[in-house]
Amino acid sequence: MSLPLQPPILPMLAKSVPSVPDQPDGGDPAWVYEPKWDGFRAIVYRDGDDVRIDSRNARPMQRYFPEVAEAVRDALPERCVVDGEIVVARPDPTGAGPARLDFDALSQRIHPAESRVRLLAGQTPASLVVFDVLALHDDDLSRRPLAQRLAALDGLDLSGPGVYATPRTSEAAVAREWFDAFEGAGLDGVVAKRLDGRYEPNKRTLLKIKHARTADVVLAGYRMHKTSTAAKPLIGSLLLGLYDGGGDGPGQLQFVGVAASFPAARRAALHAELAPFVVEPGTPEAGAHPWADWQDPTVAAGTAGERRPGAQSRWSAGKDLSFTPLRVERVLEVGYDHMEGTRFRHTAQFKRWRPDRDPTSCTYEQLEEPVRYDLASLLPGAPGTT
Repeated sequence: MSLPLQPPILPMLAKSVPSVPDQPDGGDPAWVYEPKWDGFRAIVYRDGDDVRIDSRNARPMQRYFPEVAEAVRDALPERCVVDGEIVVARPDPTGAGPARLDFDALSQRIHPAESRVRLLAGQTPASLVVFDVLALHDDDLSRRPLAQRLAALDGLDLSGPGVYATPRTSEAAVAREWFDAFEGAGLDGVVAKRLDGRYEPNKRTLLKIKHARTADVVLAGYRMHKTSTAAKPLIGSLLLGLYDGGGDGPGQLQFVGVAASFPAARRAALHAELAPFVVEPGTPEAGAHPWADWQDPTVAAGTAGERRPGAQSRWSAGKDLSFTPLRVERVLEVGYDHMEGTRFRHTAQFKRWRPDRDPTSCTYEQLEEPVRYDLASLLPGAPGTT
């Protein structure tokens, strides 16, 4: 490629803050606010018909998104470098609500088989949302203020259906409204950027404001840490569940994610603390554990309609996903940002034990459901929004 900026370029990053920053009093706006898209970060290079799409870690991924590469050729200038997010929109499966982003469908697009890639490109086509222009024609814009780069972005008139410019506002009050409203479309917060800032690869100079919630969940097992030894056992992650409320009782205990990120001393203390709750293999108690069938091939393949913590996937192939089952007696409170379907989108954060809660009272009903927002209003005409 013959561009003023050459790959690889690591994307500019964001650090978490608790609230949307206000504009300065009595002066020009210092911030611009944008929705925080829940997709794959992408630095996109175009030089004529040659298109390269790099992931956050600068790994080329254009082979997984041929429809995005084609949309780039149609919508972007012949020579440019842009920063954006690849997203997949899906209609509401019930048909009762509007479309929203689907990160699970997006993740499935990363597949080694070319035939599968082409099939999914037709079934779940992705779109590119652009929020920065780093180079245009022969000009390196990365050292210029963001305000100038956004003016260049506006000049591209990206309005879909395959490539869009992200919505943005200079009003903090509007950004706070977006923070609440857009979650219903599958977005996960708001980003604030300095209008006078230049592009700084791999530096956390942006601000992100994400949703923060808590839930009471059931502890049903744990995995050992990768550094654990027989002499010094360390817990790596706690396996969490919620009852689905099916039938007359609490229903089945569904695997919803993990809590991790403990200090080493805490990992050791947890192993000792949970030792009395371990279910021994081969016992009747082990057979009665809610996730006793995690090695069932239909469960591992996802054909049983449930997810178990031992199921393999394309992300976990070759990894030891065995876990130690625990008696389903303990409840803990965790922090999380938002749900992806029936499980936590990211690793949950351990808050405290809840000895006052009965495990069967921990159901999906406690989770806050955001008001649905029509994604077609943000990405008009995008695949999956109609």
